[in-house]
Amino acid sequence: MKYDAHTIVERALTTEKSLDQREKRNCVAFKVAPQADKLQIKRAIEELFKVKVVDVRTMIVRGKEKRMGRFSGRRPAWKKALVTIRQGDHIELFEKV
Repeated sequence: MKYDAHTIVERALTTEKSLDQREKRNCVAFKVAPQADKLQIKRAIEELFKVKVVDVRTMIVRGKEKRMGRFSGRRPAWKKALVTIRQGDHIELFEKV
Protein backbone atom coordinates (compact mmCIF):
# COMPACT_ATOMS: atom_id res chain seq x y z
CA MET A 1 0.00 0.00 0.00
CA LYS A 2 1.35 3.44 -0.93
CA TYR A 3 1.13 6.31 1.54
CA ASP A 4 1.82 10.01 1.29
CA ALA A 5 4.92 11.26 3.13
CA HIS A 6 2.80 13.59 5.26
CA THR A 7 0.59 10.73 6.45
CA ILE A 8 3.58 8.53 7.35
CA VAL A 9 5.42 11.18 9.41
CA GLU A 10 2.95 12.66 11.88
CA ARG A 11 5.22 14.95 13.93
CA ALA A 12 8.71 15.36 15.34
CA LEU A 13 9.27 14.49 19.00
CA THR A 14 10.93 17.23 21.01
CA THR A 15 11.76 15.73 24.37
CA GLU A 16 14.96 16.27 26.32
CA LYS A 17 16.18 12.81 25.40
CA SER A 18 15.45 13.23 21.69
CA LEU A 19 17.17 16.63 21.58
CA ASP A 20 20.21 15.12 23.32
CA GLN A 21 20.33 12.30 20.75
CA ARG A 22 20.03 14.86 18.00
CA GLU A 23 23.17 16.67 19.18
CA LYS A 24 25.26 13.58 20.00
CA ARG A 25 24.31 11.05 17.31
CA ASN A 26 22.63 13.15 14.58
CA CYS A 27 19.46 11.17 15.30
CA VAL A 28 15.95 12.67 15.13
CA ALA A 29 12.81 11.13 16.68
CA PHE A 30 9.42 11.15 14.93
CA LYS A 31 5.91 9.91 15.67
CA VAL A 32 4.95 7.88 12.61
CA ALA A 33 1.94 5.97 11.31
CA PRO A 34 1.65 2.55 12.99
CA GLN A 35 1.37 0.66 9.69
CA ALA A 36 4.48 2.28 8.12
CA ASP A 37 7.59 0.14 7.71
CA LYS A 38 11.23 1.26 7.87
CA LEU A 39 11.64 1.71 4.11
CA GLN A 40 8.52 3.88 3.86
CA ILE A 41 9.71 5.99 6.81
CA LYS A 42 13.15 6.42 5.23
CA ARG A 43 11.68 7.55 1.90
CA ALA A 44 9.23 9.93 3.61
CA ILE A 45 11.96 11.63 5.68
CA GLU A 46 14.23 11.99 2.65
CA GLU A 47 11.36 13.46 0.62
CA LEU A 48 10.12 15.88 3.29
CA PHE A 49 13.43 17.21 4.63
CA LYS A 50 15.82 16.65 1.67
CA VAL A 51 18.41 14.74 3.75
CA LYS A 52 20.13 11.36 3.39
CA VAL A 53 18.90 8.79 5.93
CA VAL A 54 21.53 6.32 7.20
CA ASP A 55 19.48 4.23 9.66
CA VAL A 56 15.89 3.87 10.87
CA ARG A 57 14.97 2.24 14.19
CA THR A 58 11.32 1.80 15.13
CA MET A 59 9.47 0.89 18.28
CA ILE A 60 5.88 0.59 19.46
CA VAL A 61 5.14 2.75 22.50
CA ARG A 62 2.37 1.13 24.50
CA GLY A 63 -0.52 3.29 25.68
CA LYS A 64 -0.65 4.06 29.38
CA GLU A 65 -3.52 3.24 31.68
CA LYS A 66 -5.08 6.48 32.96
CA ARG A 67 -7.65 7.03 35.69
CA MET A 68 -10.03 9.88 36.34
CA GLY A 69 -11.53 9.19 39.74
CA ARG A 70 -13.17 5.78 39.59
CA PHE A 71 -13.18 5.70 35.78
CA SER A 72 -10.24 4.16 34.01
CA GLY A 73 -9.22 4.33 30.39
CA ARG A 74 -6.27 3.74 28.16
CA ARG A 75 -4.27 6.02 25.89
CA PRO A 76 -3.67 4.60 22.42
CA ALA A 77 -0.41 2.88 21.46
CA TRP A 78 1.74 4.67 18.87
CA LYS A 79 4.87 4.11 16.81
CA LYS A 80 8.15 5.98 17.26
CA ALA A 81 10.94 6.13 14.68
CA LEU A 82 14.53 7.12 15.46
CA VAL A 83 16.08 8.30 12.21
CA THR A 84 19.85 8.71 11.90
CA ILE A 85 20.86 11.13 9.16
CA ARG A 86 24.18 11.54 7.36
CA GLN A 87 26.92 13.65 8.96
CA GLY A 88 26.71 17.21 7.67
CA ASP A 89 22.96 17.03 7.00
CA HIS A 90 20.53 18.51 9.48
CA ILE A 91 16.79 18.92 9.85
CA GLU A 92 15.70 22.43 10.77
CA LEU A 93 12.82 22.10 13.21
CA PHE A 94 13.31 24.83 15.80
CA GLU A 95 16.65 26.41 14.95
CA LYS A 96 15.10 29.82 14.16
CA VAL A 97 13.01 30.04 17.33
